Amino acid sequence: MNHAYFMQQCIDLATKGRGYVGSNPLVGSILVRDGRIIAEGVYMGKGTPHAERQLLEQLNVKTSRRDVSPEDILYVNLEPCCHHGDTPPCIDIIIRSGIKTVVVGMKDPDVRVSGNGIQALRDTGIRVVGPVMPELCRRLNKGFVSLRERGRPYITLKRAQTAQGVTANTDGTKLCITSDEQNTWSHTHLRTTHDAILVGVQTVITDNPLLTIRNTKYEILNSTHQPWRIVLDPDLRIPTDARVVGERCVVIRGSKNTQDSHESKERILKQKGAYIISVPAVNNHFDWDVLWESLSTFPFQLSTLLVEGGEKTWNAFKSAGFVDEEVILVN
Repeated sequence: MNHAYFMQQCIDLATKGRGYVGSNPLVGSILVRDGRIIAEGVYMGKGTPHAERQLLEQLNVKTSRRDVSPEDILYVNLEPCCHHGDTPPCIDIIIRSGIKTVVVGMKDPDVRVSGNGIQALRDTGIRVVGPVMPELCRRLNKGFVSLRERGRPYITLKRAQTAQGVTANTDGTKLCITSDEQNTWSHTHLRTTHDAILVGVQTVITDNPLLTIRNTKYEILNSTHQPWRIVLDPDLRIPTDARVVGERCVVIRGSKNTQDSHESKERILKQKGAYIISVPAVNNHFDWDVLWESLSTFPFQLSTLLVEGGEKTWNAFKSAGFVDEEVILVN
């Protein structure tokens, strides 16, 4: 059996959950019989069935029976869970189904699972194969893995520069660097694959960006989903009429003083749909731990973050050691 081929099908299927799962993992699962996929499931976010459970429940409806063929193989890109959460453990329904072989893409980094799901299946006599293509499976869920292993989102830094290395005009005015083709690539392969886009407030003042997904040659799987738009703004300098202000906009400001001179501006920003988060400063920068905790919980639940600028913001993330991947567009 070509395990790699079918694991790739799980990975492709899992991407349908992008924009829905929040800080939870992207998971796809398929059941293969005689080399053909006979059922599939995909996790679509908090409160919905996990991929394996969805698959097996769907199969039961179609076949009007509670078992499967002993030769059937269940594929899933992430180790089946073995703990109670919003839904029962997936290992329970797998064991009851009669499946004898499970192929997993990677171990779950969640400490509540972390190999225990695999071991529980093996303890009942189920053959577990894998990890299969673990690097690609980790890449798919890089944000989920980063949250579980490091307590922060996976961070991609994107910057644009001229062939001479210039990133901005010396007088502070907007400098257009990237081509239409580069912009299309950036929207298609970066913005659509990250939960949020982050910039410093000076970028908002200088460029007045929208920070939305627009220039993409592919249909967005969740057409109503746009990334959260985050502005680091210690002194709340953001103009209330900035284009970024509105729904799914998050302004990170410094902690409030007892005499707050920005109450009126904050009220206007909130009326326009923006969220305001106050984060204390440590050594002239935001307290990173507080920031990550705020952004990884409801309603944001971010696991991947695209940092787009400007240079002060880039340097802050680099000096803190928070850049996992860097993309440089040169024109």
